[in-house]
Amino acid sequence: MKRIVLCAADVTILFLLFSLVLVSPASAANLPAVAVVPDAKSAAANPDYIIGSGDVLDITVWKDSTLTRSVVVLPDGMISFPLVGELKAEGKTVDELKQELEKKLARYVSDLVLSVEVRQCNSMMVYVVGRVNSPGRQVLNSRVTVLQALATAGGPNPFAKKNNISILRQDGDKTVKFDFRYDDVVEGENMSDNIMLKRGDVIVVP
Repeated sequence: MKRIVLCAADVTILFLLFSLVLVSPASAANLPAVAVVPDAKSAAANPDYIIGSGDVLDITVWKDSTLTRSVVVLPDGMISFPLVGELKAEGKTVDELKQELEKKLARYVSDLVLSVEVRQCNSMMVYVVGRVNSPGRQVLNSRVTVLQALATAGGPNPFAKKNNISILRQDGDKTVKFDFRYDDVVEGENMSDNIMLKRGDVIVVP
């Protein structure tokens, strides 16, 4: 009879293969899921992102450390920057603010190379109130639908009127109301109710 001699490395490989065989599909289904964390800057990376109060901006002027700093957009929507003074940032896109800063700084800095980035999207808040398990405010780190926001809030509690949920959105001086029928959306109906949320939206669960 021919003898097979295994080294330590071979034994280790066989052990790993044997362990993989033991993990059946049923066992794998019971393994803990890996949570996917949304990119905190994904909302700010959107070219249509509108700067809001509370956002933290990184403003950098190449080769000039005195004009490189982080600024917070104040509640009145203003920022303060050297040589420029106070400037309205709220309501502008990053590119619009960059162009305005370049225009104002060009008279002081030659060969100006300036960049503006949103470090923190602190203004991207929505609010879930009423009969949910975890009411409160949520930060929009990515594009979020009504159903996703409700899931983050723990879902409606047993006393909620699930098909009478409303989304309130401020549009200038008026408030726009959207209806959301939770049971229907969960069952795959009235999917148009499951709109993308915007900054400041309030989800009311009666």
